[in-house]
Amino acid sequence: MVKWDKPRFGPAGMPAGFRQLKRKVFDMPQYLSDEGLNAFEYQAVRWGAKPQISREEAEKLGVNAEKFDVLLSVHGSYFINFCGKEETIEASKRRLVACATAASWMKAHTLVFHPGFYGKHSPKEAFEKCVKALKQVIEELQGLGIKIKLGPETMGKPSQFGSLEEVLGVCERLENAIPVIDWAHLHARGCGRFKTKEDFMKVLDEIGKRLGENVLKRLHCHFTKVEYTDKGEKCHHTMDEAAFGPNFRLLAKAFVEYDLNPVIISESPILDVDAIKMRDILLRELETKGV
Repeated sequence: MVKWDKPRFGPAGMPAGFRQLKRKVFDMPQYLSDEGLNAFEYQAVRWGAKPQISREEAEKLGVNAEKFDVLLSVHGSYFINFCGKEETIEASKRRLVACATAASWMKAHTLVFHPGFYGKHSPKEAFEKCVKALKQVIEELQGLGIKIKLGPETMGKPSQFGSLEEVLGVCERLENAIPVIDWAHLHARGCGRFKTKEDFMKVLDEIGKRLGENVLKRLHCHFTKVEYTDKGEKCHHTMDEAAFGPNFRLLAKAFVEYDLNPVIISESPILDVDAIKMRDILLRELETKGV
């Protein structure tokens, strides 16, 4: 089992350079290790009600991840809405179970997913529908002998269920859930929320206060620079595009000050390139502090 005992960086999906090699997904851990990266979020974002990877291939990915010290997570299907009509919720549960099944084959630590949309429901109604559905998913996974953390993700548009308050609330109600903090989404949803180190620290403080130091210490995160409008997230940008935020260096300073070991998954247009840049920024901050 890959240990989560240090900050880890990696891409959300297969980088362009890896795709050009036309190799199998289970070769990703070695590719990332050669780049000095040590995390990978497998993308199951187009999946339906059945795994779209063979068990053999998924297990090979898990074996190689352990061999090359790459911590795995899985991003579940985009076609999930636990706040919708009952038939939509039932279909969403089947998709999440399919993703969890494959994630267990890989020995991934977290299954990330987008919880849904408010639609015609009030935020309170959407919250209760989401919690109820996820409790049923957790019960089904337990019956199948599948052990994996469910990771509801903070979302970047005000029409989406997934404010920081909502995600933390879901995790408080469900013993097998941990928050996935997408800093770009929170930045966009808050119309430029993160301007100082203290702005990031306020979020970290809230997570620690509500979910405990163990959850805070090993926080699963997404990061990229982001463009937004009054309707929320618009598109992702690279680390070198100075016109866009948030500023990863400020977040890195907060991580170092709190002595955290986060997983940072790059969702930049240049996945691994910017994962390496974020890694180097955090390493410099650690050196400055003398760690």
